[in-house]
Amino acid sequence: MKLGFIVLFVPDVETSVAFYERAFDVKRKVVTRAFGMLDTGTTTFAFGSEDNERQELGDAVTFRSNRRDVDPAGAQVSFIAGNVDAAYRRAVAAGAQPVVPPRQMPWGQTVSRVRDLHGVLVSIVSDPKL
Repeated sequence: MKLGFIVLFVPDVETSVAFYERAFDVKRKVVTRAFGMLDTGTTTFAFGSEDNERQELGDAVTFRSNRRDVDPAGAQVSFIAGNVDAAYRRAVAAGAQPVVPPRQMPWGQTVSRVRDLHGVLVSIVSDPKL
């Protein structure tokens, strides 16, 4: 198997796609009212409409919406940047909430974190070269 998609459920797909384009310098592939995909490399990063997904799931399962006024979920989305400082500043200027400014880790990687429009934790890091 291989990882194919990461999907965040959001209240408005277009707004989320536009934010990620501005904040993280990625380009849209497909955007509809219910679903949007970004060109982020080998794994597809996408957004699904919360309302559409709740209809799709029915009574099978419920999920907590991501919002800035609550603690983030125990997961994060990570973007690898050539210049973490500049990418962090760009994200914050686009409306990301600063969490941890860029800092050098003992293993040599630069790591920073922000929260997106809906409170999802997003890391902006240098290539880990693992």
